Amino acid sequence: MSRSFIKFLCALLLPVWVDAALAQPLEEEDLAMAYGDKATVSIATGARQDLRRAPAVATVITVADIKAMGATDLDEVMETVPGVHVTRTANQYFSSYGFRGINGIPTNPQVLVLQNGVQVNDLYRGDKGEAWSDLPLENIARIEIIRGPGSALYGADAFAGVINIITKTAADTPGTEFGVRGGSFNTRNAWVQHGGKLGDVDVAAYLRVGSTDGHKEIIRSDAASKLDKLFGTHASLAPGPLNTGYDAVDAGLDLGYGKWRLRAGYKLRDNLGTGVGVSYALDPVGKEKSERINADVSWSDAQFARNWGLGFSGSYLQYSEDVTTFNIYPPGTRFPTGVFPNGMIGSPGRWQRQVRASGYATYSGFAGHSLRFGLGHEDLNLYDVRTMKNFLLNAAGTPVPNPVSGVLIDYSGIQPHLVPHRRFNNYVYVQDEWNFARDWTLTAGLRNDHFSDFGSTANPRLALVWDASLDLTAKLLYGRAFRAPSFAEQYTINPTANGNSALKPESIRTLEAAFSWQARKDAQINLSFFRYDMKDTIRAMPNAVAGTGSTFANTGKQNGRGAELELVWDLSRTVRFSGSYSNQKTIDEATNTDAGYAPHHHVYARADWRFAGNWLLSPQLNWVAERKRAVGDTRPAVPDYTSADLTLRAERGKGQWSFAASIRNLFNATAREPTLYAAAVPGRPDIPTSLIPYDLPLPGRSFYLQAAYSL
Repeated sequence: MSRSFIKFLCALLLPVWVDAALAQPLEEEDLAMAYGDKATVSIATGARQDLRRAPAVATVITVADIKAMGATDLDEVMETVPGVHVTRTANQYFSSYGFRGINGIPTNPQVLVLQNGVQVNDLYRGDKGEAWSDLPLENIARIEIIRGPGSALYGADAFAGVINIITKTAADTPGTEFGVRGGSFNTRNAWVQHGGKLGDVDVAAYLRVGSTDGHKEIIRSDAASKLDKLFGTHASLAPGPLNTGYDAVDAGLDLGYGKWRLRAGYKLRDNLGTGVGVSYALDPVGKEKSERINADVSWSDAQFARNWGLGFSGSYLQYSEDVTTFNIYPPGTRFPTGVFPNGMIGSPGRWQRQVRASGYATYSGFAGHSLRFGLGHEDLNLYDVRTMKNFLLNAAGTPVPNPVSGVLIDYSGIQPHLVPHRRFNNYVYVQDEWNFARDWTLTAGLRNDHFSDFGSTANPRLALVWDASLDLTAKLLYGRAFRAPSFAEQYTINPTANGNSALKPESIRTLEAAFSWQARKDAQINLSFFRYDMKDTIRAMPNAVAGTGSTFANTGKQNGRGAELELVWDLSRTVRFSGSYSNQKTIDEATNTDAGYAPHHHVYARADWRFAGNWLLSPQLNWVAERKRAVGDTRPAVPDYTSADLTLRAERGKGQWSFAASIRNLFNATAREPTLYAAAVPGRPDIPTSLIPYDLPLPGRSFYLQAAYSL
């Protein structure tokens, strides 16, 4: 950490320390007003309960937290969660959430994302999907995160963690708010949201439009550079800038009537850039359009009958990815099969729909027990695929130019990148919260899922929670979870990474010990330890015949262990300090070496200083350290980095303007995220062991200004 940074931080916090020394202690009601309801969580069991006693290691992010950290999208929020690090993939600079060292590179299917309790993961890759790029936060009421397994309640992909994004209702947005934001990289956004009543119906509505050119950090060498070295050509566009711009539209509607609730949403990402490029070769003109339409309806009655509660829900999700043109490799690229004078060009597209129905019942008629039963059905249909390109792949998976290489030909029926597929799942689960002794609760659960394409899987959980004293709660947790094979892993017919319909789910067993200590009335300390074992992890393995590509298979095993320490300290009525330290180590059992990519050490710290009535100053620090390379990767270790952000906000009431200003990466620190290892070329030590040998640069210093007006 540089000396100038330390001086800056000390100077910045000096008035905070003085204020803390003079101020009176912060009362609990002041905390609730300033930071919202952080004391309860619903994601752990499906029902709202005290966070300290929840049978999971969970984090709650409120509207006030989001404002204090100056976050404008979900990625910035997730980087503040203990045990979580946000990395990037080269293809479209897609964000990947690594929970406890389980890194999803180049995809992120190990984390389940929910919106208002409804799954939104993409069928093709199994992750949150490209339409979630820059998920805006103005319409978010709270975000609940579980670190650890959640399949006993949520099923597939609740593997390393679960994120539930809860949008605002009419009660959260009384009146109307207009807002605008602008900043670096020609970023500009405008939004309006409203909450009120229409007769007996509670109405909340939200609309946001925006665009950005994206940051233009330079890629020094790419996959085309590697081909240039192999064949003596000069086709690569590297060094050259990233392509990370996009246009965005987000809309939402929330209607509540008695015990009924209807939600609908629309999300568009147009002119979405390709990042480094879809084949890790710079593509300055490639664009994609990603569109998501969702709707869900629910009804619930906690007192449906004596000792009984009842609820059900149904949801619909339509999701499309439609590419205008990808320049997969630039003009002049040479392969062993020939030269591509116009480059390798493709225009793939995918269309999917997801329909879900579920119901649950609760029963509290047995003394000391709270039972929950649930069942559901899922219809998951990737129903259409388009493959337009100017090349074919031979049996070895090598591209072959078309006679007229500049012309796109529809290969959807000849050599598509994926065969359309439909998957069904039926599931049942049971959960019992048993208060078997004073201050002791045992939560036990089991869920069974039956999939039409790979069979059944049963996943249990056990959680013992002990209120050891008024200020100390201890937890011992065990859970098993699974990740369903993605459609790409099962049904891709591209010879370079052939699908395997016989794949089994990945599985993980996790043991956790957690402690929540109210050290003082104004200081909360949370400490958790974890150990997990993964098996049947899915990897693309070389085929038996050399030069014929690879096929996905259940071949990997991995284990990990670590700890997470979190502190929230309210020094006074106007000062709060929050921070965390996370440590993890993950081992690839095939080689008995570090699995690579994820940071062994991660520190996040933030100070919130409220002054002059309604002003808030929040500096924050993020330190990411000790990221190993995968076995065989001879590049130097990924450099550590320390970034600092600063947010100044003036919050005012109705009929007045509120303002915010943020500086991200205040000291313009050089920060990079690791890229995947690629096998060395025999006899060519000059060829890098990665398609992007110098890793992925993160944005430098950036500035943002925001203004909002409430009616």
